[in-house]
Amino acid sequence: MIFETLSQVSTLTELGGLRVAWEFLQKGGIFMVPLVLTSIAGMMAILFKALSLSSKRVIPATLIRELIQFQPRIITGSSEILTKELKKGSSTLARLATVVLKNRDKPRSEITYAVESAAREETSHLHAGIAVLDIIITIAPLLGLLGTASGLVRIFEGLGDNSDNLAIARGISEALTTTIVGLAIAVPCVVAHGYFIRRIETLTARLESVLSAFTSICEKPHSNS
Repeated sequence: MIFETLSQVSTLTELGGLRVAWEFLQKGGIFMVPLVLTSIAGMMAILFKALSLSSKRVIPATLIRELIQFQPRIITGSSEILTKELKKGSSTLARLATVVLKNRDKPRSEITYAVESAAREETSHLHAGIAVLDIIITIAPLLGLLGTASGLVRIFEGLGDNSDNLAIARGISEALTTTIVGLAIAVPCVVAHGYFIRRIETLTARLESVLSAFTSICEKPHSNS
């Protein structure tokens, strides 16, 4: 009985919260439509970047260990498993390590040039979706201000017909709704943007370190003559 009562209270609370949220959105008028679409785009961009910049997709720890052990595997003749794993290209590190492997036994300068060429394309993939956050950070507050300005214009147009100060104050508060929503959308996107940029820098530095070590293993041995 207690659990049923708590469930009913929870349901009523959720319905009340949804009703309040819906009424709040209605106050913003027509400009709430692009703001809602902008918020959806922002959430999708954040989710996409969170998944695409995971360690498993960029630089798996297990693959790092395999690359470090590549030289002993060559000696024992058990490097085929790693070669097949790299060819799958399931991560950024795997694809770049494949480039190193294809240029194996070449001078270090040639291997480095090939890796740098492939890395430029991989870097663009790592930054995919960041531009969406840049746009949202810019347009969300502007849409909010535009909605507020439009609402204030309507309020001031009716000042001659309505001198009710309470109604005017209520109208101004409703007009400011879009500004609040615009800023509420932009702030999380700014935080996410800064985090993802830092994450890309960290992953790129780690990739360079691992690939440099792997290149040393695969480069052509120097002649002693």
